[in-house]
Amino acid sequence: MNLYEYQAKDLFKKYGIPVPEGKNYEDLSKIDWNKFPAVVKAQVLVGGRGKAGGIQFANSSKELMEKSSQVLGMTIKGLKVRSIYIEEKLEVGKEYYVSITLDRSARKPVIMATTEGGVEIEEVPDEKIKKFWVDPTVGYSNFIGRQMTFDLGLPDSEGKQFQDILAKMYKLYREYDAELVEINPLVITKDGKMVAGDAKVIIDSDSLFRHKDIPENAAERTELEEIAYKRGYSLVELDGNIGVIANGAGLTMATLDALTLHGGKPRNFLDLGGSDDVEKVVGAFELLKIAKPKGILVNIFGGVTHCDTVANGIVEAKKRVGIDVPIVVRLSGVNEDIGRQILKENGIEAYSDMMSAVEEIVKVVNKQ
Repeated sequence: MNLYEYQAKDLFKKYGIPVPEGKNYEDLSKIDWNKFPAVVKAQVLVGGRGKAGGIQFANSSKELMEKSSQVLGMTIKGLKVRSIYIEEKLEVGKEYYVSITLDRSARKPVIMATTEGGVEIEEVPDEKIKKFWVDPTVGYSNFIGRQMTFDLGLPDSEGKQFQDILAKMYKLYREYDAELVEINPLVITKDGKMVAGDAKVIIDSDSLFRHKDIPENAAERTELEEIAYKRGYSLVELDGNIGVIANGAGLTMATLDALTLHGGKPRNFLDLGGSDDVEKVVGAFELLKIAKPKGILVNIFGGVTHCDTVANGIVEAKKRVGIDVPIVVRLSGVNEDIGRQILKENGIEAYSDMMSAVEEIVKVVNKQ
């Protein structure tokens, strides 16, 4: 689970990692900030907020309210800004980058650092990124901090601060079951202090039961995803135009890949699961009606889910939900012949082969 910047910085403060003074607000009328210059930061769980206008600077109370009003409520990459983080603006001297994440190939945590901070790490040449793999059976030691300081060529005044921050980052990484702890930029202010200008923390969602102090961030979901979540569906919005309903996460992912392979653009990921329930199928179509695709592909491999149940659900959805876009269905498995007959009687052709159904929906949608 991604944490918002303000949540990540709260964790940093808990571990003694220096951060600028700041406060999170959800209501403009509650703003009591009076230290300038200040930075207004949109709290969204996507990158690129600066380019989207989600980071603004203010030099007075009047300007602060104008910038806050501008940022709060804006939409960045489909996500509405529900809160803003206001903090003191740093006088930046230098910008570094440091992170700890899991190298799945090496099966070890890896520390990455570079003196080329303030930009996306992918844009930094690999030879300028210093890395150290931590043996999980041994853990972190002060030697690692000294080695990274030497590799980066930091002066003594910066090196001591860097080593202290790195040790605290690793402690946070381990104790909070993190997948990523990142500071970009790690700022050296003009008076020589090292401060986390930004903070990014991703925590393993399966470990949240151990971290009761961190609430699940519902705003990671779009409005449609939130509706689906509350109704018990696994749905992820995408930017295409072909709605997808399939049963099982693996089959749903394979369906998205097949659509893309054939030139289609998926509108969503919707895993129907193993439910053998007509109403569950109808509910899935209700969600897709909100998504407004140009066509819908239903891909069912019947096992726990019977094909005739899905067919009845599709027919019922057409009657009750009012689906007015083309529907292409693939049914294979338990009771597939019965399911296909039910659909045929209601004017819907069903395929037994996935690729045939994929090719058909792409062709139909592209003709529109």
